[in-house]
Amino acid sequence: MLRMQLLPARLIKPRAIASRPASSALPSSSSPPAAGAGAGATTTLEDVAANRKGLAKVVLKKGKTQVFKNGNPMVYSGAVDRIIGRPPPKTGDAVLVADGSERPIGWGMYNSVSMFCVRLMQLEEEATRDPSYALNMETLLEARLDAAVDLRQSMGLPSDDTNVYRLVNSEGDRLSGLIVDVFGDVAVIASSAAWIEKYKEEIEFLVGRVRNVNHIKWRPSIDILKEEGLEISYQGNPGSSSCPGRVKVMENGICYLISLEGQKTGFYADQRESRHLISSISRDRRVLDVCCYSGGFALNAAFGGAKDVIGIDSSSPALELAKENIQLNKLDPGRISFLREDATEFMKGAAARNESWDVVILDPPKLAPRRKGAASMAGRRITVLRQAGVACDHPIDPSYPEGAYLTNFLLRVL
Repeated sequence: MLRMQLLPARLIKPRAIASRPASSALPSSSSPPAAGAGAGATTTLEDVAANRKGLAKVVLKKGKTQVFKNGNPMVYSGAVDRIIGRPPPKTGDAVLVADGSERPIGWGMYNSVSMFCVRLMQLEEEATRDPSYALNMETLLEARLDAAVDLRQSMGLPSDDTNVYRLVNSEGDRLSGLIVDVFGDVAVIASSAAWIEKYKEEIEFLVGRVRNVNHIKWRPSIDILKEEGLEISYQGNPGSSSCPGRVKVMENGICYLISLEGQKTGFYADQRESRHLISSISRDRRVLDVCCYSGGFALNAAFGGAKDVIGIDSSSPALELAKENIQLNKLDPGRISFLREDATEFMKGAAARNESWDVVILDPPKLAPRRKGAASMAGRRITVLRQAGVACDHPIDPSYPEGAYLTNFLLRVL
C-alpha cells in the first residue's frame, strides 16, 4: 500500500510583510455562521466586508453562478450582471462575487479591462471554515505558497537527482496567473495577471523563503499582461543583478545547462515524466528528436542506451545549449548529435531519402490542421499506446479543465 506523508513546509521562520495596510478585524474562526442560518443571516464574507470601506460587489447574472460555486476561478465578463460600489473597483482590488440575489459566493481579484473580470481566490464556505484568509490577499498568498511547497515535498521534490520542478502552477495551486519554476537555487516567477504585478513584492518575499532558493528572476508575460491592461517592458529583474543568466540543473540524474532567458521560464519541466519514458524505450534504437530545443528528449534517449540519436531544431542558441549538455553529461558525441534544420524540410528530405528511425519524438508548433488528419496525410495508420499530460508537479484543478494544456501520445506507426 502506498503511503504519502506530508512533511513540514520548507520555509524559514516567517516575518511580517509590511507593505500594505492590514486587513480589518475578522470574525472569530471559533464561531462560524450556523449551517442552517436563515436567509436573513449574514455570511462570513459579509461580516468581513462590513469592516472594509469601499469594497465592491460583482453580481453575477441569473444562471451563471453554479459553475463558479463549483470551483471555476475565472469569472468572465459575460457572466457579470452589475457591479455595486462607489467608487467602482480598480484593477487589482479585492471584490466580493455574489449571486443574483447579492449573496456572496466568494471573493477574488478584480480587473476592469480583462475578459476575466474576477479571478476567484476563496469561496464562501472556505471563508466560513477559516475566516483568517477572507479578503486578505497577503495571508492567503502565504498559505497557498506553503501548501504548494508541502505538495512538492510530498512528491519528493526537490531530490538528490532532480532539482528542477514547478513550485506553483497557476489555477492548479489556486493562484490564478502565477507560475513559479525552481531551477537549482534560482526561482523564476512568471506573471500573467494584473493582481500578481500588484503583489510582486509579497510574492518575491514568500518565494525567497523557500529552502535552497537564493536567486529570484521575475518574468512578466508581456503580451498577456497587455490584455490585462498593463503596459510592462521586460527589462529583467533590476533587484536581482546577481541572478545568473544560465543555470546547471539536474533531472532524473541527467544534467542540463538552461538559459533563464529561454522559452517559457527556461526549461520545459512539464515534460519530465515523458522524457523519462523515452529513456525507458530507447535501448539499441535509432532515435530522432524533432524540435529538440536544448536536447531534453535526445539526452534521455542517449542515457537510455540508444545506439544513435539526432536532435533537430531551428534555434542556434538552443542547439548550443544542447551541445554543451552532451559534454556536461560526458556522452559520446559520436552517438548523439544536434543539427540546425527546419523541421518540415528535414522530414521531407528524410522521406525522400527513405530514411527512418525506430523512435521519433515530435514536439513542434502546429503542423497539421487537424489531429485526425495527421496520420492519413502521411499515408500511415497509428495505434495509441499511451496518452499522458504534464508532470505531477503541475497540478490541474478539475473545475478548470482549461488548465490541462498539454497532451502527449505514445504512438505506434504501422
